Amino acid sequence: MKRQIDALVRGAVAYEDGLDRLAVAPAAQVDPALFAALNEAAARLFGGGWQPVELHRAVVRRGGTDRPLLGRAVIDAVAAHLRDFPRRGVDERWLAQAGELDATVWWSADERYVTELAAKHRRDRISAIDDLLELLTVLVHLPKIEVLVPPPGTAPRRSRKSTVDERLLERVRALLAKAESTGYPAEAETYTAKAQELIARHAIDEALLAGLDSAAELVPFARRIGVDHPYEGEKASLLSAVAEANRCHTVWSPDYGFTTVFGFDADIDAVDLLYTSLLVQAGRAMAKAEPPGGKAGRARLKAFRQSFLVAYAVRIGERLARASELALAEAPQRSDLLPVLRSRDEQVRETMARVFPRTVRGRGSRVDSREGWESGRDAADRATLL
Repeated sequence: MKRQIDALVRGAVAYEDGLDRLAVAPAAQVDPALFAALNEAAARLFGGGWQPVELHRAVVRRGGTDRPLLGRAVIDAVAAHLRDFPRRGVDERWLAQAGELDATVWWSADERYVTELAAKHRRDRISAIDDLLELLTVLVHLPKIEVLVPPPGTAPRRSRKSTVDERLLERVRALLAKAESTGYPAEAETYTAKAQELIARHAIDEALLAGLDSAAELVPFARRIGVDHPYEGEKASLLSAVAEANRCHTVWSPDYGFTTVFGFDADIDAVDLLYTSLLVQAGRAMAKAEPPGGKAGRARLKAFRQSFLVAYAVRIGERLARASELALAEAPQRSDLLPVLRSRDEQVRETMARVFPRTVRGRGSRVDSREGWESGRDAADRATLL
């Protein structure tokens, strides 16, 4: 039965013929084999660098929107995989992602998973099998990627972690929430200055303390941040601009819809938080400024949005770079800080080169709408920065 399933998902037999054979075969044979194939495919990917949230996102991106059972089954595969390992042997970031997905073993027995999955989501058994086969087809064609978080069963990361203080994050989130809700640019600018001041001072203090502490074991890491369509390339440019201004470096992987951000944990936390907020602000500003759509204006609307996001990313990059320069100029012990920042940047670059020894410089996005470009720059000038 396992060979029949494998041949079907790899295209060695006609899909409809293969599905019909599974539909008439005894459930006692099909269901355990299908569940085992799902676990085997997921385990290969988890061991090959994929993290729970990333795999779920990749599946949804490749068809799970129209077939929500695919995303749900991936979450179940996370739960099934995780139960094979003691929690102390699983990296805390892997556990956190499983918790974010609410991955739990809810089914009564593995051999009953297909039947209970169909019942839980009010589907007939054949439809559930069809969806699981579609999921397996997606999984078997995903390649291994760079291991950024130790998979379950390997040694969790034990080195000291640099993080943004939670109390600081709460204050910054509160400022961003106010900035995202206000309709007054001057008010947003007030929140901009305060939030930027908080994060910039913390980042500089953290870098200086790490450089002066001979016992510190802080090392750079990487995190993959999802970049959603449409206009993925333009959004990736915005993420790159945010990362560069916060002492991080990025590699954009358009085939999988994520950008790998390299840096120290506290800096990556700031990038993640800021990028998310700026996307919200960009989307809101673009919706207000864009021209009417409709069939006649569809091409114009697309050009406007692309140009808007390109200009927004460029202008945000300029503002962030200037803010970072000002924070550095006003920093105490500046003579001690500069060598530390240079050393940390070298470490980040070395880590990126080790993970991605070969990268290709992407082509810049086209700007076909002057109206969109000018609106994007205006929106960036009003955006709240951390």
